[in-house]
Amino acid sequence: MTSFKSRLKELDVMLDEDIICLKELRKYCFQGIPVEQGRRALCWKLLLNYLPPSRAAWDEALRGQRDTYRRFVREMVVRPGGRADGSVPSRVDVTERDHPLSLDPDSQWQAFFKDNDVLGQIDKDVRRLCPDISFFQQPTEYPCREVVCGDYHERLHERVDRVYLSSSNVRRVGLGMNKMVDSKLRPSDMDYVPLPLGQEAHWEVVERVLFLYAKLNPGQSYVQGMNEIIGPIYYTFASDPDTKWREHAEADTFGVFTNLMSEIRDFFIKTLDDSESGINYRLRLLMERLQQHDPHLAVRLRVQELRPQYFAFRWMTLLLSQEFTLPDVIRIWDSLFADEKRFNFLTEVCCAMMVLIRDQLMSGDFAHNMKLLQSYPPVEIRTVLARAETLMHR
Repeated sequence: MTSFKSRLKELDVMLDEDIICLKELRKYCFQGIPVEQGRRALCWKLLLNYLPPSRAAWDEALRGQRDTYRRFVREMVVRPGGRADGSVPSRVDVTERDHPLSLDPDSQWQAFFKDNDVLGQIDKDVRRLCPDISFFQQPTEYPCREVVCGDYHERLHERVDRVYLSSSNVRRVGLGMNKMVDSKLRPSDMDYVPLPLGQEAHWEVVERVLFLYAKLNPGQSYVQGMNEIIGPIYYTFASDPDTKWREHAEADTFGVFTNLMSEIRDFFIKTLDDSESGINYRLRLLMERLQQHDPHLAVRLRVQELRPQYFAFRWMTLLLSQEFTLPDVIRIWDSLFADEKRFNFLTEVCCAMMVLIRDQLMSGDFAHNMKLLQSYPPVEIRTVLARAETLMHR
């Protein structure tokens, strides 16, 4: 207990400095960040460059980024023809200006219909986010009033026509992920449901953040799996015990997610697969590291033709967010975000995962090993991280 309290005090002293030393903060956070009093949320904002090291600059930086996000909501979430203040405009002759049947490529309505294709996939994915916990189904304390209470605004999920997804309308982009082309969806019995007028569930907030990210990044747009990246970030910020931070969880999540995606976005772009920043390069590096640490296991996987694309591309692209429980994922991310050579430590964690189950892999056949690697067995996350740290220093 004394050691725990002294460690908390060490972090508090570090965070109270006028100019926070990021080198020391990374070293501390690499070993795990205490969740008490919102320390983890604050550290993530610093580690992912959302907050500057100078505390004196925080207020101005936060005000600017949060105001920008609110402007994005007003400009991009409002349905074409509506006003940013939520009021209904007076009737006009739609033949004079933009209208839903316009063929003009610059038509606001044309953009609206294209947005709905992307929104369909986002809506489907966020309705099943972190199904092991009820958090994302619960109402947020801080719904976007302009959206949930405006007279003219339409909530994003209401735009999506509910019909079954046709597999012929989905194409592969990037790393085995799927991007919507021209399809519509219908929710299943497992999907989260919208809350009554005036309320928003957490999944609806995440949907809005992802939609805005897709709008602002048309070259990449939304790729299936991004919901798994944003989920732990929003959960951490929206669970902050300090209300002055928690009420801005949506805007802060957008900023931090955008910064994180700027570092890993090449994982999601197929044309960059073989570049030094692409996923195939990372997968080759992973197998080279395995060859160094456990050559017999590396040979075994090679003989069985168990290529890393079959299992490790999901590990690395989604930062292990689908392989472990949410608390374990958050603990892993403490170390990944603190890694100065991001994301080299991710390679070591993935290598450690294979080394830790080497006995099963050495004795199993192809089918057994494929299942084992695609559905990683329960393990103490401290064991995985400790082994990864050992491998890193070899």
